[in-house]
Parts: sequence; structure tokens; C-alpha cells
Amino acid sequence: MSQAVWPRTVRALLEVQTTARPDALYALALDSEGGGKQAPSSIGFAALAQYCAQVATLLQGQGLQPGDTVSLVMPNGLNTLRVLLGAMQGGWCVNPVNLLSSAEQMRYVLDHSDCKLVLVSPDWAERVRTILATIPRPVAMLVCDPDIDSHDSLLGAVPPTATPAPNPEAMALLMYTSGTTGVPKGVVLTQSNLAANAMAISAEHRLGARDRVLAVLPLYHINAFAVTMLAPLAHGGSLAMPPKFSAARFWQQAVHAQCSWINVVPTMISYLLEGAAPERETVRNIRFCRSASAALPPAHLQAFEQRFGIGVIETMGLTETVAPSFSNPYETKLRKLGSVGQASGCEACVIDANLHPVPDGSTGEIAIRGPQVMQGYYKNPDATRASFTPDGWLRTGDLGHRDGDGFFFVTGRIKELIIKGGENIAPREIDEVLLRHPTVLDAAATGMPDVHYGQDILVCIVLREGCSADETVLRAFCTEHLGRYKTPKVFHFVQDLPRGPSGKVQRLKLLDWVAQAA
Repeated sequence: MSQAVWPRTVRALLEVQTTARPDALYALALDSEGGGKQAPSSIGFAALAQYCAQVATLLQGQGLQPGDTVSLVMPNGLNTLRVLLGAMQGGWCVNPVNLLSSAEQMRYVLDHSDCKLVLVSPDWAERVRTILATIPRPVAMLVCDPDIDSHDSLLGAVPPTATPAPNPEAMALLMYTSGTTGVPKGVVLTQSNLAANAMAISAEHRLGARDRVLAVLPLYHINAFAVTMLAPLAHGGSLAMPPKFSAARFWQQAVHAQCSWINVVPTMISYLLEGAAPERETVRNIRFCRSASAALPPAHLQAFEQRFGIGVIETMGLTETVAPSFSNPYETKLRKLGSVGQASGCEACVIDANLHPVPDGSTGEIAIRGPQVMQGYYKNPDATRASFTPDGWLRTGDLGHRDGDGFFFVTGRIKELIIKGGENIAPREIDEVLLRHPTVLDAAATGMPDVHYGQDILVCIVLREGCSADETVLRAFCTEHLGRYKTPKVFHFVQDLPRGPSGKVQRLKLLDWVAQAA
């Protein structure tokens, strides 16, 4: 389907499936053991359309007009799905709030978003009520169980209401970045941004009506929102949703739900590699594993494929591009190890500090232009201007290069570069060398102040269970593979690393985190 005839709103995506396959399954809820929940535990496309119309009644009953923002403080569940989709298809903007936020961050998001209503799960109700009491404008709150069950009274008896079709350029999603370098920024994504990327994901991975994904990532993260919730609306497939990710039950859940693909982040891959491997025969129908949100170390990619017999498609994207904007090819033999792939559904290039394109093979900042690129940052025109080049390319902040075949390689974040004695050092290079050591499960390097060099290198290391290694062994390993100049000055052994909701290491917080742990 050409872009010119793509459905351009979330509502249009759902209408296509409701017309073509009204009784087909869209979402299946799983319990923590991998089995189905008590009925009703699934939603078909026609039922979803009915639920969406009920959500419109609910929101109108609260005095909301299309275009207003609705925040959600809810974990994964079928009710969470239908509220998010119902609000968007009715023309409202949804703001899924990161449940890993501190109280201060959550207050900032609820205040800054100008939301008129917060839908909150029962276990979050008191905390959110306390936060709302400090916001100097009226914000309504409704308690809504994330699951559909016999006790669900919020939507159960609500009659459906028809609403006008939303404009493709209307704001549909307001999602805040993790704010690792300051206060969170609200990314404004339109109906057409979301629809375009849902179609691009489906085409890139050759997904169809028979495909089902195991949806273990939280819906307040752009990866889950775009890839596991919206993409099935584009290709007519379905998702199976457990309450949360469990490495111990992951394969059981995927097999029970008859999933044909899985969508994870690198942190999950590292946890799965530490667990038991399923019988190859039981997972033979899983066509591929999609890895996203952060760079996947090549050693982990190879280990995953060898251990589980499932090919990995590495991708990359940003909240500002509705998640994926790069993907390796579907055919395993065509992928390039260590690359995030080729531009997917958009254009991409590499630019220098003067915002001019650089030749293939040269390192610079990766930039993106296309139908899934955000409108801007909410109520932050300065940040919006700084994020775009004069001719409309989104500056990603990622350092990397493109090879002659159009594959992009990411070496780090501009703000995370370690500048030691005037030389730029990408922390990911240090991470990947340490991950090759048999005792190391995870590693993250960062810059630390140094009186002689300006910055030197500190690395935090998580050892594999049952393994031991001291600084002397790892320092010698780094010196052998990195050279003395790039070998970390300080080796700090930890039980875990600080991460955001997508599983990315919050590298710029490492120094403070280490200091607090001391």
C-alpha cells in the first residue's frame, strides 16, 4: 500500500480491520503463568470498536472536548488498551504516564500536559490524588482497573457515542521523555505520525493477519505503544499481553499464546540468556525476535540466536519518531551485525556540527526526516527549534555513520561522549569489549572528572551469577582489546544498572548513582 493511500488516523486503522475482519482477535490477556485470564480475556476488532465508542461516552460525560488531553496512570491490561485506543479514535490526546517516575516527575508531567482527566488504576489512586491536590488547576480523576473483569463498572454499562473523525494532523499522543538531562520533554505526535509508523512496522517485518506478538513492554513506553499496540491494527494481527515481563515465564507465555514474533529490549535479552532455554520444537513457530530501543551488543545477539534458534532483527528509534526509524532486513543473511539497520519508513542521513551531510563512513550526528517524525515538544519552542535543522531534519543526538549499503551504525550519544585529553571516546565501545568477557553480564561506561585529562573513564560492571572477576583481570582484558588510553580508570562492581522504562542505561546518572551507593 503506498503512503498516499495509507489510513492516516488511528480510527481509520481500526475501521479497516473492523470492516474486513470484525470477529478476528485483536488482544489476548495472559495471567502471570502464561494462561488465559478468566473471561472476558480477549478483544476482537468489532468489540474493540464498540469499546472505543464507550470510551467516547465516558470522556464526554466528564466534560472533555475532542482535542483535550487524557492522562493514564495504569499498568498493562486490556482496559488500558481500550482506553488508550478509544480516546485516540475519538479525537482526544492520550498521555500515558511512566509508572517508574518519581512523585516529582509525575507531578511535572500531569501539570505540564494540561490534562483534563486522569484515569488511574486502583493501586495508584491515593498517590495520584495527592499529586493532583498540588496542581493549581482542576483535574478530574477516575479509578479504572487495567483488566476487564466482572467488577469493571467504569465502562461496563456505558452506552456508545459516535464522534467526528479526528483530523490526521491532530495531536494524538503526548509522551514525555525520561528527562535524564533535565525535566522531561513532552513529545507531540499526531494521528498521521502514529498511523504512518504502524504501517511501516508492519511492512518492514512482513507482518500479516496470522501474526501475534508477545507484548511484555509497558504501554507507557513508545516501543510498546507503537509496535505491540498500534502495528496489529495496521496488519490485522494480534497481541498477547501478560501483566509484565517475566524472564522465568517468557517462553511459556509465548508458546501458550501461539506467538509468531516477540518484541523485546536488550535488557530483556540479557535476562533471557541467563535463564533456561525452551525446547527448540516448542518455539519453532516464532519467526523472529525484534530488538529495539537501545543498541544490542553483537555478543548478545549472537548468543541469543545460538541459544534459542530464533533470528534477531535489530531496530532503533526514538519517542520523537514513534519508536522505530531504522531496521535490519527481515532476511537474517542480509543483516549487518552491530548495525541498527537501514532507514525504515523515513529518510536518514549523517550530518556534521555545521548540519551539513558527511560522506558514508564518516562519523557525525544521525538525522531523520519522514512522516513519523514528531510535530515538536509540547510548550517548548526553544527545544523544538534546537531539535530540527533549518531544512526539517530531526537531530537525534546519536553519533554514528552510514556505510555504502545504507546501513547505519550507532556509536553513542553526543551528550554521553567521554572527552579524555581532547579525544572523543564512545562509551559503548568500552561496554562491548567488557561484554565479551565471560564473567560480565552487563557493563556501562561514563566520563568522570579528572584533573589531568579533563575526563577519565569509570565503568560499572554486573557480573554473571556464580562468576567472579577482580579489577586486575578486567583491566588487563580492556588493555588488551582497547589499549591503555581507553581502559577505564575506575572499575565499579554493582548488582544492577540504573535504567529508564525502555531498558536503556541512564548513563548520565551513573556518577551520582555510584556516589549515592558508596
